[in-house]
Amino acid sequence: MRDLTRTNAKMPAYKMLEGMVSKVFTPMTWKVVKVKGKGERVQVPFMHDLLFVYDRRKNIDPIVERIGTLQYRYLRGTYRVPMTVREADMNRFMQAVEMSDDPKYYSPNEITPAMVGRSVRIIGGPLDGYEGRLQKLQGSRTKRLLVELPGLITAAVEVQPEFIQIL
Repeated sequence: MRDLTRTNAKMPAYKMLEGMVSKVFTPMTWKVVKVKGKGERVQVPFMHDLLFVYDRRKNIDPIVERIGTLQYRYLRGTYRVPMTVREADMNRFMQAVEMSDDPKYYSPNEITPAMVGRSVRIIGGPLDGYEGRLQKLQGSRTKRLLVELPGLITAAVEVQPEFIQIL
């Protein structure tokens, strides 16, 4: 879904929807913001207008009609077909992001072949069973696994080297 409120809105859609639908998720990142003249570290949405809402369409439609700043994201090349993400992919993405203290997010056009490294499987730890590609960063001591929601967003989450098995 899309949140059309301003980035500095006191009540963005992800806060508004918390009690109205089964589940709301928006990728969050840390940012230093000035509050009363002092810099504070707060969590803000990575993309302000990106929301993932999990509920039945018949429950979401009345909310979208009532809140003017909330819209469905539609698939390109279709007429009013809402964009959906497979439940397994979404759960996998949310779990990986929540396990990491500081995930890095990328849009699909930001991922270049030079950033993508070897195919790996994670054995043990909080991300046990995940398969994906490692992120290549020159001179970095941390290993990051790229977890993707195809066509929407990619998150790079930190992985301990002892859990990595190269495929």
